[in-house]
Amino acid sequence: MTLTHLNAANQPTMVDVGAKAITHRVAEAEARVLLPAEVAQALKKSGHRTKKGPVFDTAILAGVMAAKRTSEVIPFCHPLPLEHCSIEIEALGNVLRIRCRVETHHKTGVEMEALTGATVAALTIYDMCKALSHRIRIGPVQLLRKSGGKRDVKPRAPRKTTRARKSA
Repeated sequence: MTLTHLNAANQPTMVDVGAKAITHRVAEAEARVLLPAEVAQALKKSGHRTKKGPVFDTAILAGVMAAKRTSEVIPFCHPLPLEHCSIEIEALGNVLRIRCRVETHHKTGVEMEALTGATVAALTIYDMCKALSHRIRIGPVQLLRKSGGKRDVKPRAPRKTTRARKSA
């Protein structure tokens, strides 16, 4: 396996994408936020608002803004003209599932933009809810899928759980 961000002298470098073809690139990432029960209940009761304002709306804006500026915070990311970026937040009991989908036509993928968007949305939720509790947990953050490049990443099939049987 070759690390693409190292040159022949083993120094960090930006990947040269000059000879690559422009293709439609899509990536989707997910971040989860685990809320203490009392925070989840308070958010639900308030219509997802805190004294700082609308939590989900603010997180969506922050996530999109972050995805658009990924190359400014990740050193070797190429600046990309994003054609689409969406953030969806779903409350599943005490867990908030944040999904960020990003698209462009370019020579390099958008998985870092999707991961950044989902992560910053999660951090924004933490920031807006930390007055209610500092026991909020973020994670996992993961790439769900990407397409349009040399290697596509497809969604994983749900894992089957098996239970060990007791022998008599």
